[in-house]
Amino acid sequence: MAIFPFILLRDKYQKTDKILVNHERIHLRQQLELLIIPFYLLYLINYLINLVRYRNHHRAYFNIVFEREAYACDQNLDYLKKRKFFSWLKYIRTS
Repeated sequence: MAIFPFILLRDKYQKTDKILVNHERIHLRQQLELLIIPFYLLYLINYLINLVRYRNHHRAYFNIVFEREAYACDQNLDYLKKRKFFSWLKYIRTS
C-alpha cells in the first residue's frame, strides 16, 4: 500500500518484489501529482462509483482508474522514467 511518502508492505520479502514496488511507486507519483489529498478523494469516489456499477468489490477495485494504470504498467520497470503527468487519465472508462 502506498501512503505518501511511504510504501507499506505486509512482509519483508515483498521489498524484493520489483513489480509490486513499482506498482506502489506509480501510486506515489499519482498521489504527488494530485497533491495527495485529492488523490485519496478521487480514489474513494471512483471505487464507490465502481462498486455501484459492478456490485462486486474486486471488480470495483480493479477498475479504479489509478489501479488500472498501475496494473497496466507495473511490469515496465522504466515506466516512471517516461511517464507523463496525469497519465492515469488515459485509463478512464466512459462505457
